[in-house]
Amino acid sequence: MITDAEGEFLLKLARSAIEAYLKDKIIINVPEDTPESLNEEMGAFVTLNSKGQLRGCIGYPEPIKPLVNAIIEVAISAAIQDPRFPPVSPQELDNIEVEVSILTKPQIILVDKPSEYPGKIKLGEDGLIMESSFCRGLLLPQVAVEWQWDEEEFLANTCMKAGLNSDCWLDPEIKIFKFQSQIFEE
Repeated sequence: MITDAEGEFLLKLARSAIEAYLKDKIIINVPEDTPESLNEEMGAFVTLNSKGQLRGCIGYPEPIKPLVNAIIEVAISAAIQDPRFPPVSPQELDNIEVEVSILTKPQIILVDKPSEYPGKIKLGEDGLIMESSFCRGLLLPQVAVEWQWDEEEFLANTCMKAGLNSDCWLDPEIKIFKFQSQIFEE
């Protein structure tokens, strides 16, 4: 998908976007030296951590815009619009670590019965999206590993992220998608 050099470019871009917005309230332009491959539409998330704790995470699960544009937008959003946290202050920037996740297109998981879902998930490789009418929740692949969840716990927590009961994945009407991601960290 993305080379290490392109991943480094995106990490620097995400940090630059956050710094420019927090310090000067400007949204940076796409750099002229952007590799052509980063103009491809891809899903992306930017995660911010401070002293080992989550400080913000926003993204686009679907490939709806060029990756380079998506990174600028979601980096700023992770810093100022994650509803779980107050906006990041310019004084916090030195303690913020940026992580960029580039996502494959989500694919629906097909099963004959819901009890088969755990066997269709590879922990550490697959991220999940849980969808039911107007509710939708997403967890990146690294979350299950960080919390040492098994497949059923990963499914249950994705249900809760969607605002649903933890056992909603057993409902045949629920749609569950999986995707993979490449992760780049500062």
